[in-house]
Amino acid sequence: MGELKLMKGNEAIAEAAIRAGCDAYFGYPITPQSEVIEYLMSEKPEQRTGMVVLQAESELAAINMVYGAASAGKKAMTSSSSPGISLKQEGISYMCGSELPCLIVNVVRGGPGLGTIQPSQADYFQAVKGGGHGDYHLLVLAPASVQEMADFVKLAFELAFKYRNPVLILSDGIIGQMMEKVEFSDQEPRADNMKQKWATTGKTPDRKRNIITSLDLDPFMNEKRNERIQAKYRKMEQEEVRFQKINCDDAEYLIVAYGSSARICQKTLQLARKKGIKLGLLRPITLYPFPSKQIAEIAKNLKGILSVEMSAGQMVEDVLLATRQTPNVKVEHFGRFGGVVHGPEEVLNALIQKFNLEK
Repeated sequence: MGELKLMKGNEAIAEAAIRAGCDAYFGYPITPQSEVIEYLMSEKPEQRTGMVVLQAESELAAINMVYGAASAGKKAMTSSSSPGISLKQEGISYMCGSELPCLIVNVVRGGPGLGTIQPSQADYFQAVKGGGHGDYHLLVLAPASVQEMADFVKLAFELAFKYRNPVLILSDGIIGQMMEKVEFSDQEPRADNMKQKWATTGKTPDRKRNIITSLDLDPFMNEKRNERIQAKYRKMEQEEVRFQKINCDDAEYLIVAYGSSARICQKTLQLARKKGIKLGLLRPITLYPFPSKQIAEIAKNLKGILSVEMSAGQMVEDVLLATRQTPNVKVEHFGRFGGVVHGPEEVLNALIQKFNLEK
């Protein structure tokens, strides 16, 4: 067993980053994720591993510092909350175009605009559809516990370097602020960036100087770049789909929910089963790539699907796309938004009303 700690989700992200051998963190404080940078500053990881931690002058500066560190083959990360992630979108698009690995953490708060510091899941579109300009995707992981906040850091770096693409951990104010027991693995050494043959580590005898850029003024050359990037996304869709199924084998109705909503809906399953409603839960762990094939397969035996989100209805569009070959399955949405968190009884009542299950 590894080391056990009682921590907030935000603190677990920070500790896991140190232990994963992260080289550099660049960020800017914003509620409800400020504990990430606060923990890193207090832990002084430069003394533990040599990790650089810097509060940038703005979110724009932070993401461009990540761009620079990633260009040199370093494990670099940043974190923020909804409005701050919006400010980083240009840099994120540049990193996808330049095929650079990094970790980005979004602890989502209610919007639109400055909104509220309360939790939300209304950044789904921004996360999975590409929040900036151009045709690109982030690989998106959605933790549902403080343990997963920690575990997904190492996984995110592995995937980022495997595909040379930014990976986003999409959390929210509930998981970021809640405290749970977390088991941490042992400290990993920082990696040798000289092994990254594509990185800007200077000219060496065995290769020419590398140039990192997303600029390609020749449209045909830029199309080839885009074709290569899109092929990478198709590989992600084949190899990196992650999900959790609960009580799906005999289910007649299915809830699709991620993150905090999935935790809440586990209680809804218990309440529904007591009423004789055969309800299952599918929790997408990767929001991109989305478990479309898995939902489509389950849908063949269902009467209805309820997409439960802390939003006005965003993930439900991907659920509808997943079930387009099973038109007899009714798909509905239930959500609270603006920072309001739904309860398990509310979800059950919505299920009963939308699918006329009242006996």
